[in-house]
Amino acid sequence: MSAAKTTVIGVFVLIGLICVSYLTIKLGRMEVLGDKGYTVSARFSSVAGLRVGASVEIAGVSVGKVSAIRLDTNDYTAYVDLHINEGVPISEDSMASVKTSGLIGDKYISITPGGAEETLRQGSVISDTEPALDLEALIGKVVFGGV
Repeated sequence: MSAAKTTVIGVFVLIGLICVSYLTIKLGRMEVLGDKGYTVSARFSSVAGLRVGASVEIAGVSVGKVSAIRLDTNDYTAYVDLHINEGVPISEDSMASVKTSGLIGDKYISITPGGAEETLRQGSVISDTEPALDLEALIGKVVFGGV
């Protein structure tokens, strides 16, 4: 085999590896070169079923993701860190809710914008929240006559 053919084959293999790497990163939603935006927290009484990496949405449009979930052992509430994309202002009186996509689908955070002119900044906390609906408790109440 000539050196020219070997070089051409090597270039095609390299391009193929670059394309596969790019698709793996994009489909896996990995961040390689640092994601621009800011992080705010939301305090919930319960975040049952919510996972790190879940979507954060406003009006059904993804505007960020859940970057961490931690427990405050002082009052046993859950703090959820929300990484919001750059250029998406959220008013300080917004409400965060844990929602389910579909009947038994994945959990995500839905933000209902408020009307305040002040916006949340890096490190702000959303205190107006709505926890996840506990379907097991609701079905138990219906079945056993609690409703």
